[in-house]
Amino acid sequence: MSERPALTPLVQTLPATVPFVGPEAQERARGRPFRARLGANENGFGPSPQVVEAMRAAAPEMWKYCDPENHELKQALAAHHGIKAGNITVGEGIDGLLGLVVRQYCEPGAPIVTSLGAYPTFNYHVAGFGGRLVTVPYENDRENLDGLLEAARRENARIVYLSNPDNPMGTWWQAGEVQRFMEALPETTLLILDEAYCETAPASALPPLDLSRPNVLRMRTFSKAYGLAGMRCGYAVGEEETIRAFDKVRNHFGVTRMAQAAGLAALADRAHLRGVVEAVEACRRRIIGIAEAHGLTPLPSATNFVTMDCGGDGAFALKVLQALTERDVFVRKPMAPVLDRCIRVSVGPEPEIAIFEAELRPALEAALRQS
Repeated sequence: MSERPALTPLVQTLPATVPFVGPEAQERARGRPFRARLGANENGFGPSPQVVEAMRAAAPEMWKYCDPENHELKQALAAHHGIKAGNITVGEGIDGLLGLVVRQYCEPGAPIVTSLGAYPTFNYHVAGFGGRLVTVPYENDRENLDGLLEAARRENARIVYLSNPDNPMGTWWQAGEVQRFMEALPETTLLILDEAYCETAPASALPPLDLSRPNVLRMRTFSKAYGLAGMRCGYAVGEEETIRAFDKVRNHFGVTRMAQAAGLAALADRAHLRGVVEAVEACRRRIIGIAEAHGLTPLPSATNFVTMDCGGDGAFALKVLQALTERDVFVRKPMAPVLDRCIRVSVGPEPEIAIFEAELRPALEAALRQS
């Protein structure tokens, strides 16, 4: 055959890409596994045993389609937050929800504002729907609220994306500053406030849930503190009409029966969540100590990872990352200018942190020899 179905003009212009090259792909390319998996901001401490048991009990029911309304999980989330179920939509992790939001609000050529170096999956969705990405550089390793606000007003932006706490730097703004930012945005600009790391952040970083603003969506996930990244389950909180619009475009069978069962059990086990948060805090201190002992500068973190300044430029930090990879340690790094001087190390079980500690000095030495 000499002809084939035509892609849309937009899709023809897009590169085939994956926002994050997963450790599995890297292991296949390397021909061997990593000894320490510390690059994907996963919760290596794992889910609650009660969640595992709930998943095991649900397994024989997987012949059934899931509840397309996510009714029980939405009710449980509503009770958890003290709000109405109508203020919540559930989706396939924050990644899936971001795609749905961009689909709703982004037309070809529409200006969409984010920080330069912020979460690349959001950018991926913007490109996929033809939006025009407007980026604002970080300032002092934090997302620049005043810069984002100025860009949103100047461009009459359809969407502004902000993560708090931030990925990839781990920094955060206090709730009052985020609230000021919300209130100053044009009413016609939708704010996506990505709070994936809210459970590991100080309470002072989280504004109260205000469900009266139709231009604010707060996003949460079971992937981080709850240890369910592989389940792909997250949710958005917002004003009822804004939430109701998701029903026009969402994948109604996207959140599996297993994911719904896992989310319900995870919410119920508050003691396990408290234990994980304590373990994350302790491991952050451990990683900070390792960084400082090796002459690196760790950034303050409210997430389940620590970003550390390698003391050089982006090329040097890349050499450090590559040297760690050669030693079977999987970490990641920011790629935007200025931020790229750093590497980013997720918390994890002590045996894997010990491997990172043992391999960091030889990795730094190897990077210095190549510089």
